[in-house]
Amino acid sequence: MARLTHKTYPLATGFHGSSRPTPSPELMAKYGYADFKPFSNSADHSDAALLEIAQSIRRDIIRELVEAKSGHSGGPLGSADIFATLYFGGFMRYDVNNPWWEGRDRFVLSAGHMCPVLYATLANAGFFPKSELLTLRKFNSRLQGHPGRDMGLPGIESSTGSLGQGLGIAVGMALADKLVDKNDRRVFSLTGDGEISEGEIWEAAMIAAHWELDNLCMIVDRNNCQIDGRTEDVMKLNPVGDKFKAFNFHVIECNGNSIAELRHAFAEAREVKGRPTCIVAETYMGRGVSFMEDDYRWHGKPPTPEQAEVALTELV
Repeated sequence: MARLTHKTYPLATGFHGSSRPTPSPELMAKYGYADFKPFSNSADHSDAALLEIAQSIRRDIIRELVEAKSGHSGGPLGSADIFATLYFGGFMRYDVNNPWWEGRDRFVLSAGHMCPVLYATLANAGFFPKSELLTLRKFNSRLQGHPGRDMGLPGIESSTGSLGQGLGIAVGMALADKLVDKNDRRVFSLTGDGEISEGEIWEAAMIAAHWELDNLCMIVDRNNCQIDGRTEDVMKLNPVGDKFKAFNFHVIECNGNSIAELRHAFAEAREVKGRPTCIVAETYMGRGVSFMEDDYRWHGKPPTPEQAEVALTELV
């Protein structure tokens, strides 16, 4: 059976062949993007180094959002430690110089509205210039309000954002890798905790467990917040870990804002055999920004220029 291969999409044009938006030199200089050198993916990174990367990702999230004047702040800020550990702690295989390398692991952001953190992570890794972050949500930008596989942005494996669907996409990838191609690639997928109210999540979980997809690692960003309020007020989710245990997942519960605990969780997940893994990562929405932290009202709004200035002084 012939394998479908990914092709690199044109990088110089937008939706209709028109030029992509380009940040001004003044704006690039304002954020120091012209001189940025990407971070490497290395298991040798210390916890302190990974925390530094997480803070860099958080600063970029604020910059993206204030320039876009729209988008989601809370979840992306809260999950930055997860992304820093996964992408820069040596747990995920990728090659920024060959983004569609066949041996790469894959990441699916099921909670597609959280894309500012994914975009910032990819830029910090060197998949594309950091200056492009400043085009978030602009017309003809490759950085749309949800990840678009059709936009040709390196590192984006699937279009996502219809909540509940991304985990199923990741399960399909893991099925193909394990049962058809029989390779050693791994698939990671992150969901929001409000998202696991979707029935599709549990359909995908049943399939993953039935086919013993030990090449699948699901991460639940458990910040206890969603757009309408606290998750336990909107739809009781606890005990989240026990629910996935009942679906025959290997469950790891950890502090999702602790690099040390996340490092241990991803290392443990790599050793699991015969069933999928679910990491329930307890985080704080808006982590690192005092006026956003643990406040569900920051689920889906950007900071004002004045608020962004305060946030950036706190994210050192």
